[in-house]
Amino acid sequence: MKNSLRSIVSGLASAALLAGCASRPQEPLELNIVSLNDFHGYLEGGRFSYTAAGATQPQTLHAGGISTIAAALQAWRQEDRQLMFVGAGDLIGASPAISSMWADEPTLIAMGMLGMRVSATGNHEFDVGRAELLRQQHGGCASVRPEVACKFTPDYRGASFAYVAANVVDAATGKTLLPAYRIEQAHGVKVAFIGAVIRNTPAMVLASGVTGLDFRDEADSINRAMAGARADGATVFVALVHEGGHTEEAIDQPDCSKLTGPIVGIARRLDPAIRLIVSGHTHKGFQCKVDERVVTQAEVGGHVLSRIKLLLDPATHAVRDIRVRNVVMKPGTWPADPAVDNYLKLVKARSDAALARPVAKVAISPLSRKSSSAGESALGNLVADAMLEATRAEGVQIAFMNQGGIRRDLDTGAGLTASYGQTQVVLPYANTLVVMDLTGRQLRQVLEQQWLRTNEDFDRQMLQVSRGFSYQWSAARPKGERVVPGSIRLDGVPLSDTQVYRVAVNNFLAEGGDNFPLFRDGRNVRDTHILDLDSFIAYLARNERAGTPAGSNRPAGRVEKVD
Repeated sequence: MKNSLRSIVSGLASAALLAGCASRPQEPLELNIVSLNDFHGYLEGGRFSYTAAGATQPQTLHAGGISTIAAALQAWRQEDRQLMFVGAGDLIGASPAISSMWADEPTLIAMGMLGMRVSATGNHEFDVGRAELLRQQHGGCASVRPEVACKFTPDYRGASFAYVAANVVDAATGKTLLPAYRIEQAHGVKVAFIGAVIRNTPAMVLASGVTGLDFRDEADSINRAMAGARADGATVFVALVHEGGHTEEAIDQPDCSKLTGPIVGIARRLDPAIRLIVSGHTHKGFQCKVDERVVTQAEVGGHVLSRIKLLLDPATHAVRDIRVRNVVMKPGTWPADPAVDNYLKLVKARSDAALARPVAKVAISPLSRKSSSAGESALGNLVADAMLEATRAEGVQIAFMNQGGIRRDLDTGAGLTASYGQTQVVLPYANTLVVMDLTGRQLRQVLEQQWLRTNEDFDRQMLQVSRGFSYQWSAARPKGERVVPGSIRLDGVPLSDTQVYRVAVNNFLAEGGDNFPLFRDGRNVRDTHILDLDSFIAYLARNERAGTPAGSNRPAGRVEKVD
């Protein structure tokens, strides 16, 4: 009887235990993603300043570089072997010479070594045109820039990860230039990564390089791709969007709520099943919430990676929660990855001799590209003057440079002697100088176009002008009439509307880039095939030989804001 009673009690206890287990919610399934955006070929990393959430003072350190990124990823993969590493565009383009001098092939190879699976295209992936982008994706040596392609390795085989772009359509075929999405699998879950690039890309790159491509609305294109992704079995959907926003909050502020910019509108229009948007383009780190969606972005140059944890219902794979943490890539934080360290040493050894070659002594360092309140920069003055000097033989009287094409300050360090590598990061695009005829009336209209654009970044929209050319403008005047009448002068003489002037610009502007379409109306146009970088180096060297090293710590006052 006692044994029977004991059995009954034991059975009741077991039943109660099982009932308790059945009622307890199942543990969520974890998917781990690490994202990178706007790497721009920074294989060695660089100086990074930021203020952490809760801190009152900024800190500055050397951060990023493929050695540190590889070390972090190696450590995080110890926690989850199926971690997915993805990108949000501009992995290449506007790169330091260590990457760009080899057609960015070392960076694309490095991304493969880091285990990247998929990335959106950025506008800079289109810098050299569609054919070069496809070569960089698929491999081969048939390039529009044979002087650098396949020079790092003679048999470049293409990127091992996939570029995706749902909103870039070949007008001739009606099909996307690249796949709209890629499905990756982790822990038995199929995840669709759907890509889109900023729709305004044609205004940011050489028009001839994207002829025949239609850059469509980002949100609409991603939503259209959802049907195919679902049909292929995906149950989790992530948007990789090379468009971004801004917030005053810290880069690691959890669930930041003050995000503004184009990505907010895109996020709100996406299919409700898309709960995570990895963004790029604006170079501003954040980890924000937009309604019920998470929108994240890491910092430029690999200084920061975004660690993203998706918590899923184990039965339905519905997303229960998303947690994001932006992590600064501090060297020495994680054990090294010897393979990537050795690869970086190889790239540096191949590049150092060329990069270290001294170019010329300058007057001051750093030479800043930061604009004055009028929109003029000391470095912009110098670049425009170099363009003017290089094209004097063509009869050129005025040179214009787009500020967005000047990518970094010229920083020589204490020695004041600039190296090739230091000058190359200033002008990394290998643009050529194009000369043309424009009337005074057209030149005035070009200046007015500076305020007819949608770019929120004032520093990037103002044209830099060469010596002898000057004008005044007023923000109080309406757009289209902001140049003060009679203020435009060339060598002290007022510009005549009817007179023809010989002008130099880079080939990007000559094709209407940066939303300056009037440059396309120039007459007697000729591409000199002089590289802007070569003109800049020659100008610095000429000034040093003359005993007057170039450069100033302030703009020359060629552009004046009168209110």
